[in-house]
Amino acid sequence: MAQDAAPQADVVETGDADEIIVTATRRSEVLSDVPIAVSAVTGEALEKTGATDVRALNQVAPSLLVSGATSEVNFTARIRGIGTVGENAGLESSVGLFIDGVYRSRTGVGLTELGDIERVEVLRGPQGTLFGRNSTAGLINIVTKGPDLSGFQAKGSATYGNYDYWRVDGAVNAPLSETIAARLDGVWMKRDGYLKQATPGEPRPNDRNRFLLRGQLLFQPNDDMKLRLIADYGEHDENCCAGVLMSPVRSLARGTDGFPVSSANTLLPLLQALGANYQIPTNGELLLRQTATTKGVPYRADSKDWGVSGELSWKLGEINVTAITAYRNYLNQQGQDGDFQAMDILRREDLDRHFRLFTQELRVQGEALDGRLNWLFGGYYANEKLFVDDDIKYGADYERYANCLAASALSAANLNPASATCSNLPVTSWPGFQGLATLTGSARLNGTGNNGANFFQQSENYAFFTHNTFDLVEDKLKLTLGARYTHETKDLTGQSNFTNSLCPAILATPFQSLASIACVINGAAVSLPKGSAGTHFGEGQWTGTAVLSYKPTDDLLVYGSASKGYKAGGFNLDYSALDRPCSIVGGSAAQNAACVATLARPALTPGNARPEATDLQFASEKVDAFEVGVKYNGRGFDLNVAAFYQRYSNYQLNTYNGVNFEVTNIQACKDSLAGADIDGSAATGACAANRLKPGVTSKGFEIEAFLKPARNFGVNLGFTYADTKYAKDLVGTAGRPLSPVLFQLPGRAVSNAPKYVMTAGVSWTPDIGSTGLTGLVYFDTRMQSDTNTGSDLDMEKIQDAYALFNGRIGIYGPNKRWGVELWGQNLLNKKYQMIGADMPLQGSGTFNAVASPASTGLAGTANQLFEGFAGEPRTWGATVKFSY
Repeated sequence: MAQDAAPQADVVETGDADEIIVTATRRSEVLSDVPIAVSAVTGEALEKTGATDVRALNQVAPSLLVSGATSEVNFTARIRGIGTVGENAGLESSVGLFIDGVYRSRTGVGLTELGDIERVEVLRGPQGTLFGRNSTAGLINIVTKGPDLSGFQAKGSATYGNYDYWRVDGAVNAPLSETIAARLDGVWMKRDGYLKQATPGEPRPNDRNRFLLRGQLLFQPNDDMKLRLIADYGEHDENCCAGVLMSPVRSLARGTDGFPVSSANTLLPLLQALGANYQIPTNGELLLRQTATTKGVPYRADSKDWGVSGELSWKLGEINVTAITAYRNYLNQQGQDGDFQAMDILRREDLDRHFRLFTQELRVQGEALDGRLNWLFGGYYANEKLFVDDDIKYGADYERYANCLAASALSAANLNPASATCSNLPVTSWPGFQGLATLTGSARLNGTGNNGANFFQQSENYAFFTHNTFDLVEDKLKLTLGARYTHETKDLTGQSNFTNSLCPAILATPFQSLASIACVINGAAVSLPKGSAGTHFGEGQWTGTAVLSYKPTDDLLVYGSASKGYKAGGFNLDYSALDRPCSIVGGSAAQNAACVATLARPALTPGNARPEATDLQFASEKVDAFEVGVKYNGRGFDLNVAAFYQRYSNYQLNTYNGVNFEVTNIQACKDSLAGADIDGSAATGACAANRLKPGVTSKGFEIEAFLKPARNFGVNLGFTYADTKYAKDLVGTAGRPLSPVLFQLPGRAVSNAPKYVMTAGVSWTPDIGSTGLTGLVYFDTRMQSDTNTGSDLDMEKIQDAYALFNGRIGIYGPNKRWGVELWGQNLLNKKYQMIGADMPLQGSGTFNAVASPASTGLAGTANQLFEGFAGEPRTWGATVKFSY
């Protein structure tokens, strides 16, 4: 699709209620005349569906999906099935987010109360030639209501609903003179958690407690100059987000015919005996909306978000100049019961993510050749400082549980939870981790871990872009050409501070095969001094767009476009991704020999048993996109159809492997790998650099229809078919073999990329007699097909097709001076998971591994437990409104 949509696409309704004017291409045009794929949603429509933040856009934009797991700061937006999993602050989103023209560096940062919204636009496909910041999948552009010189205005609402939901919002607009106006918006909201709590005295998870204040000042001395200043501050103080045990709960073994044989889960009884207190779904249920958490370890989710911005629009003769200057400061502090059950295995109290972002955008636009050429040149600069520190530690039950994991691996027949080592083996064969700590002079595991290890990343980005539209045949045939040059640098420093000294010590013993248990928190990680090898990323990249559009009649537009998109690479901000060192003398002869061979690999190469900054690097994501579209603007009926094909190279993937997160770039090989990408080996299946090709494609079509068959009655319909999938013969970053954790990816659909999505909305706003009263009857739905919600594509994480329904009825006084509404969301109380994942350290294996031939080297047994992050249940309530 084209890159020709802009962040400040003003929407103005004309005298024809069916006609909307946009300035997406910096010219006032009817939406149906603009050759872009965009879903535009007004603030009024968002109010009807109950949207107060970005997540609710799913209900009205079929090509968009916003979902998440452990924290709202990690929520991810996907467009046409493409997005970046957000559980790592080092990865920027493939879907850009702009609020009032200002870029927000991560999608989750924008998941806050937004106040009074003018409109939201969802643009599909790579963007860049009219935007300050570039993106590879699309963007979400949110425009809030600004100050108004026309007169004093005040409005507000109060809402109460189930789960003791309260929301109060208000806005005041006041002209201070003929040229200055001010506006103040405020929102306060709280709600109890929707997950039941099985641990006495602990709060219910997944609650809400937040507020927002936003002040604005408009200075408009004449028609040629306008300055808008914005300052906002918001806070969250919440207990979010908890995962719950998800079906299936079972063990699997490879049968004699190769097909998996199911039995009762072998790990669950041990966990329950040790105190996990899992709330187990029964009778075929997917999950229960209840959990048990460790005493005193809530899912802390505190954040402070503030910023200031100024937008100057100035007409200098025939040239329009726009400048946007902004500073954003976002601090998220997260606590987490890291094992998602009542045992104290993993805990964190203070994971900090602190983003400080300065941006400057400048655009100059005008016309030439008697109005036949509309030209635009722009520049952009961004400076981001990101600080991340963590304090995840082993809990009070970890050593006992770790002993049982090791004892089961050494000799399952001798497992004995009542023993100090969880085994009947003699201490000479298995001394337990407490015994290994004594033998190596190390600290025992419980209470050790990350003691504030941190990363500091400074990024600089500058870009120059141009976007030009030429009338080849006046009012009929137009050609648009755009180009962008982006240069980005990132510099990383890291201060390692780990107290689990048993991790590096065990690597020099014959028990080093158990290091995966002792080193879940990587105590062997090293610091990364400023300027050390591998801590700098820098590159420049050209991207661009070309669009040809034709209007055979006044009501019909056809267009075709080709574009290139880009998203910079960077660093995986997770010390667990650093190579663990090995010993050439402390292990068995075979272990020592394997270490010698590993150490022989070149320096600054991942997998060489030397922790280096290059272990954390990932490459830039690029896309080639093509689109054709048709737009029809009829009387009472509009229809937009677009077909697209997108190829992604170095697709940035962040995957949880049941212990920690792995970041890699997904590419495909032009040569057959003969199944080496779907086996259990991390050493086979490499591809030469000159034989790489795109690893992900997204192709399909989108239909949007808008009907107004009668006065005060409207229908919106949307349908998206997106076949977004991985290629076969996949490899990882720089052509290295694909991690065995990702063996299910080749040839399958990307996670959280439903093939079919349909949305529908019906709105009726009748006059009630001649009283001046009006009513509202509103209903919408989103239906989507099956999708795998796990980034490793375990089949156990598939969410079956489902539909969500929302509704609202209301009555309003004359000129809507007051109103009363009754509303409901997820009216059928559908249970579904947004994300599926492995329960940390609680089992291993998956159906597709057990179903694979033994020759692949994949495990022939599985007992992994899975967690789901549940979507919100049915909510309902009442709202009263006033305006003046």
